[in-house]
Amino acid sequence: MIFNSWTFIVFFLIVLLLHYLPFSWKVKKFNLLIASYIFYAAWNPPFVLILWFTTVVDWFMARQIAKTDRIGQRRFYLIVSLVANLGLLGFFKYGGFLLESFVGLASFAGFDFHPAAPSIVLPIGISFYTFVTLSYTIDVYRRVIPPSKSFLDYAMLVTFFPHLVAGPILRAEKFLPQCAEPRQADRRQMGWGWALIVIGLFEKVVLADGMLAPVADQVYNAVARAGTAEAWLGTLAFSGQIFFDFDGYSLCAIGAAMCLGFAFPDNFRFPYASVGFSDFWRRWHISLSTWLRDYLYVSLGGNRKGRVRTYANLMLTMLLGGLWHGASWRFVIWGGLHGMYLIAERGVRAMFPRAAKAPLSGRWAQLGLIPLALLTYFLVLITWVFFRAHSVGDAFRILKKMFSAVPGGLGVGAFSAALVLIVTAGTLIWHWCVRDSSLEQVFARCPWWVTAIIFAILIWAIATAPGDNRAFIYFQF
Repeated sequence: MIFNSWTFIVFFLIVLLLHYLPFSWKVKKFNLLIASYIFYAAWNPPFVLILWFTTVVDWFMARQIAKTDRIGQRRFYLIVSLVANLGLLGFFKYGGFLLESFVGLASFAGFDFHPAAPSIVLPIGISFYTFVTLSYTIDVYRRVIPPSKSFLDYAMLVTFFPHLVAGPILRAEKFLPQCAEPRQADRRQMGWGWALIVIGLFEKVVLADGMLAPVADQVYNAVARAGTAEAWLGTLAFSGQIFFDFDGYSLCAIGAAMCLGFAFPDNFRFPYASVGFSDFWRRWHISLSTWLRDYLYVSLGGNRKGRVRTYANLMLTMLLGGLWHGASWRFVIWGGLHGMYLIAERGVRAMFPRAAKAPLSGRWAQLGLIPLALLTYFLVLITWVFFRAHSVGDAFRILKKMFSAVPGGLGVGAFSAALVLIVTAGTLIWHWCVRDSSLEQVFARCPWWVTAIIFAILIWAIATAPGDNRAFIYFQF
């Protein structure tokens, strides 16, 4: 069941109806939990058992951690949680990758090893809900939060359908208090929640799937025939496709939760207006970047143990962040490039501390940042090649064609090429103009009739788009 389907719309309307009937708060939460399991089971019912297992293990381990002050016992229960969660994630997501890497290493060493190919199906959303449960157990271990007194509330944290399969990655500290008292949206929240769903569907159905995905697919599915211009067009198309696809999902998730009275954190803040890579990761997939910072980078020592150790921690964090996205060396390289960018940025800031701390207010100062924002986007664009390509070899072939003069043979139409360029330029300009605002603030400044016209156009575009109901890209992670 995906947000961009009529099935989900009917499902969500039924959930809303049940939520606003005069039931007790406990019954309403139970209804939401059952609805969330139905939502998840729509993909593959047996995988609900894995979701239950993860939920139960971390519930009991967190309670055991909180019961004792003996550091050895607390660590033991934490390790049980880590092994259970990361073991499942490793088996389902990285089993094939590890076997493939071992075969490659054996071949390099001169051994002819051909094991049977594993047939492991990846449970949808396992990376996301694993991070939710792990953060809960770690926070209890760190004494940041007490364990939840209600298993129903905790199960809601893990399973609540808007975030279940692709985030945002929730934190117990922020979500569990919302489960304590009855939640209902007021008129403003209900209206803005539906508005976010409309914007998210427009980004997914019209921009990502309708305008950009066809060109990205055409280029990356036929790398050998792509020329220089087509390699650039395909990569520009994918940079927009992945943003609108994932931001579209996040907006739908936040909007659906808001209609039910729950608040989710923002996941994107106009990332293609970033000035530097620290800024990019404060704007892109925010719930993941903050998770990696708080539970991995800080645990490794952060920036507290000298410059060399800081750089090593940054690189390791980004390499593991890349591997989290997918069991492939392409994602490791993608993460490594971002690690290199962050290290280089820190190095430059250390060399020019006054410039790094200079105020950036004022029209001319802001205009002076535009070249840096474009450089940031250009370097991020290079990393997207590895994210989208089918193999590391294809990624390097695309990069080679992007930076050499190669005639094309794919025949990307002039209309499709113009769409990609217009959408890319429009996205960059839009992100820059509103980089210090939020969507709600932007629409709040518009007259009501302008807002009405905009949403009428968006709904019309969604309804008439010849979309193929593609799943969201991040469902595979």
